[in-house]
Amino acid sequence: MDRSIAGPLAAFLTPDQINASRRLMGIDSQLIADRTFFIVEADGVLAGCGGWSGRITEYGGDHTPGRSPAPLTPGVDAARIRAMYTAPEFVRQGVGSQILGLCELAARAAGYDRVELVATLGGEPLYLAHGYVEIERFEDDRGGARVPLVRMGKRLAVGHPREPG
Repeated sequence: MDRSIAGPLAAFLTPDQINASRRLMGIDSQLIADRTFFIVEADGVLAGCGGWSGRITEYGGDHTPGRSPAPLTPGVDAARIRAMYTAPEFVRQGVGSQILGLCELAARAAGYDRVELVATLGGEPLYLAHGYVEIERFEDDRGGARVPLVRMGKRLAVGHPREPG
């Protein structure tokens, strides 16, 4: 995750913002406990990871303040896409798209008709390409510097979920 933060985000953030991102982001062990976290490997090498959640927390790792494990309600609330990271050497090779597809498929199967996420500026193009729309732009300064983020959302297709392409 650290390489995913430091590498691709360097084109969008200052060194102080990258350090703040390291303090804000990270693995959320609740996703693992809930069995909603996916990894993608290429020839035995970790290429990327990410998950979805039916809990209130929008982003951040175990150490991030302001988290809430309270459940969301399928059909009422939007599921959360969480902790999406791609190793720098696998960026723009379909890894993020594959993980995103798995997350959307699983959230739909769990009864959610909408998903939301909080994107970094580096991740925003991926989500736009998959039909997500901007809800709001904001900054999080809890890591010691103002990190620009984008809340985005998408309505999931009605009907039977398809396997990601």
